[in-house]
Amino acid sequence: MLGLRLTHAAIATAATLVSTVLAQTTLDPIVIKVKSGSKFFYKTNGTEFFIKGVAYQQDVGGNGTSGTNVNFVDPLTDSAGCSRDIPYLQQLQTNTVRVYAIDPTQDHTQCMQMLASAGIYVIADLSAPNASINRIDPAWTTDLYSRYTSVVDTMAPFTNTLGFFAGNEVSNNVSNVNAIPFVKAAVRDTKAYIASKNYRTIGVGYASDDDATIRAPLEDYLNCGPAEDAIDFFGYNIYSWCGESSFQESGYADRTEEFSNYSVPAFFAEYGCNVPEPRLFDETLALYSSNMTGVWSGGIVYEYFQETNGFGLISLSGNSVSRLPDFTALSSQIAKVTPTGVNMASYTPTNTVARACPATSAAWDAVASPLPVTPNEQLCSCMIQNLTCVAKSGISDTAIGSLFAGICNPLLNGPNICAGIATNSTTGVYGAYGMCSAVDQLSWAMNSYFFEQQAQNSANTDACDFGGNATTQTPSLPTSCNALASQAGQAGTGVVTSAPTGTGSSGGSGSGGGASATTSSAAGSAIVPSFDFGLLKLGVYVSVAALVGGGIVLM
Repeated sequence: MLGLRLTHAAIATAATLVSTVLAQTTLDPIVIKVKSGSKFFYKTNGTEFFIKGVAYQQDVGGNGTSGTNVNFVDPLTDSAGCSRDIPYLQQLQTNTVRVYAIDPTQDHTQCMQMLASAGIYVIADLSAPNASINRIDPAWTTDLYSRYTSVVDTMAPFTNTLGFFAGNEVSNNVSNVNAIPFVKAAVRDTKAYIASKNYRTIGVGYASDDDATIRAPLEDYLNCGPAEDAIDFFGYNIYSWCGESSFQESGYADRTEEFSNYSVPAFFAEYGCNVPEPRLFDETLALYSSNMTGVWSGGIVYEYFQETNGFGLISLSGNSVSRLPDFTALSSQIAKVTPTGVNMASYTPTNTVARACPATSAAWDAVASPLPVTPNEQLCSCMIQNLTCVAKSGISDTAIGSLFAGICNPLLNGPNICAGIATNSTTGVYGAYGMCSAVDQLSWAMNSYFFEQQAQNSANTDACDFGGNATTQTPSLPTSCNALASQAGQAGTGVVTSAPTGTGSSGGSGSGGGASATTSSAAGSAIVPSFDFGLLKLGVYVSVAALVGGGIVLM
């Protein structure tokens, strides 16, 4: 899963140009009072801000579906489309749009200015269909860090950027809650990056589904612990109010009670059940009523464009917009709402205490601490330069999956051979290099295996072959790498405290070129096991490797 490798110098230059242009059209930034409390406010006048939002992007897998379109279109780069659609968004009293996949290589100035002129803010997901934390095989890597920070660089200069989502429904049942620690690590590192770049404070949150089996511990997990690690806001994708329901029957009353003492803002990141059709949007009246505005900061209707899932407010034919019945219903209902809030100056939050971290159990196997390590491209580069046996450039996804399953098999090669690239969120054991790219991690595993074989038989000259997928090099550790290498340790199991000096896109560390936002990545489907060495899981990886890669060739 290679993310988007970008030239941050180019983005920084573009950001400078943007800041000059933005002087013409800016919106008062939305803030959270002194980093505590569960409400949004306009920074200057202190009025409470309620989100009246619409999801605004086609074919990216919102509404809990899995997006497969790696050739996604970023709507905020289409100035003609923004000019066409903003008047319709205004008819819905929209003050926020959610965009699921940003293309940081493109210019967003015109659309962001037009949105600002219309009083519309943006909540941007940091991931993309081909660059996200995968619930099946979760990881937080240098490639994803590059992707996320590139989106931050692109959107931070605009004052109408309200916040970022570090994940959308990554964990959706008990079987994959082990992915959430990687999301929380992404939140932590994105927040740290925003601070390191001296951007204004922009919140980083998470959008969750409404799965009853993990709902409560997930809410607690993302909110617990040090504030610098926790989410700044919670987005709830909720579709429980269908047709002629009620505050009680829909479960809204229960959810409101659950979040009544949550210490950060919460809002509906998606809502609008479409059974039956057309939608009535009675829940919109409830959401902005006194029953809910003390707890919830509004919501985002799914979605603007009509697609095969039938949630659209408008249909688009060429450049012609047609309002659908759902548009008319929402327009009528949103016109009736007048949420009453508080002023920031007089707001004294009582819910400033974070939740306690959930205990691990059969229903929640994600440990709260430590979190996965921070991606550090410099550390990965140092590691690669100091290896003797490395993966060849251009290695295929099939070979990566097959080789990992063979090299890291504890029954064949012992339990510690891949300890340096371990990523086990159920035990909290993370190798120093578990955040490197798939190819870099494979090089580490190959090198570990190579030296183990050399120790047993120094005459074994084929130990760094791996079916022609590896080669030897003369290791060289630059002086600038000494501190990092020392912290990581020879086995790669040490704790690296040095923070990244830039982003994950400052250069390759042995994995070759990256991918653009509109093409699938070269190693996008490579399997990098989380290496908990459970026999059942090992069997799965060996089976997958056999299916996709044929035999596992080590020597």
